[in-house]
Amino acid sequence: MIKQLLTVLAVIGVAWLLWPFLKEFRTPASLNPLATDYIQGSVNDLNMPNVVTAVVVTYRGLDTLGEVTVLFLATAGVGFLIRRRELSGAKKRHATEILKTGATFLAPLIVMFGAYIFIHGHLTPGGGFQGGVVIASAMLLLALAFTDFEFSHRLLSWLESLSGLAYVALGLLGLVLLGVDAFLDPRFLPLGRWLHLFSSGAVPLIYSCIGIKVGSELSVVIDSLRGKGDTEC
Repeated sequence: MIKQLLTVLAVIGVAWLLWPFLKEFRTPASLNPLATDYIQGSVNDLNMPNVVTAVVVTYRGLDTLGEVTVLFLATAGVGFLIRRRELSGAKKRHATEILKTGATFLAPLIVMFGAYIFIHGHLTPGGGFQGGVVIASAMLLLALAFTDFEFSHRLLSWLESLSGLAYVALGLLGLVLLGVDAFLDPRFLPLGRWLHLFSSGAVPLIYSCIGIKVGSELSVVIDSLRGKGDTEC
């Protein structure tokens, strides 16, 4: 009875805190000046139909670089805190043939779909983080289906390191070729034709670097949570 009462009081308290915001909320009749500049700039300056990508990769590119850095630190923390050991008395788990067959068929398609998401992030909804998570889900599926599946830590480390270096290098190219205030400015490459894959400057390359980096880092986290030893394949 006490737990139910505390739950009701907690719900009432949260509602009381949120009520002023809900009461004063008004649907804006027009965009504010900053949003208007973002929309106009994504089309006129970057030749990009996806305004979200324009904001994330260019106008607030430093924030995205910081988010990738935070993800790297989180991955390193997981690898440090979780000591991967073989449990000597653990019962070996076996997956069903349905799961194994499904994983064998679906994993390559999932990886391809994840790559499609971050390569086309400037044209359609999605991007580097989303595509990387989709690729990591394929690794998770393989880990669940095949208990003896081993991640190549050397390959994942190289992918993570090289994609991160390439991301920073693309940002520095904008700085060198366009000016001191053009870090992560993708316009050092041709903007291309509207709605074509090779358009919006270097944005497809930047998102590809982010997608590969996120996918490899999350795959390392998945392998760490499996509780297996460091092995290379």
